[in-house]
Amino acid sequence: MPLTKEEKQKALEELKEKIDKQKSIVFTDFTGIKVKDLSNLRKKIKEENGELKVAKKTLISLALKEKNIALDAKQLKGELALGFGYKDEVSPFKLLYDFSKGNDKLKILGGLIGKEFYDSEKSIELAKMPTREELVAKLLFAPKVPIFSIFNILQRSISIININH
Repeated sequence: MPLTKEEKQKALEELKEKIDKQKSIVFTDFTGIKVKDLSNLRKKIKEENGELKVAKKTLISLALKEKNIALDAKQLKGELALGFGYKDEVSPFKLLYDFSKGNDKLKILGGLIGKEFYDSEKSIELAKMPTREELVAKLLFAPKVPIFSIFNILQRSISIININH
């Protein structure tokens, strides 16, 4: 059933609000995905301070145009769902990519960070990058590795000296 003019206007305003809040948007084709799977995906994204929104391409294009983002959603294939990331830029890419590995019906079509569009290939590269938390953990652990090595060498040296005396 087609949306009324008021419903379309409300949906457009809602999309514009989400675009204002977002740190990134992932465009996906969800054609053929079961409602149950889509609901589970929505829950996962919400847990990560994001949102999955299904919208018509015309409304998406209008909302993007009004926010001065040069992207025509009508050029994207399939039924569109937008994965909004409110916490960080990469998490919606990761969540949707991980989901697509288990459900081949979901296809990542591209994404936006700020006003820059990334095609499908670049979006998948972003999804494979480590999260901010993973990078911080690596940085915090990296300086400790040489210290642990030195400590182990000193321990062995002391052991050898004790054995020889």
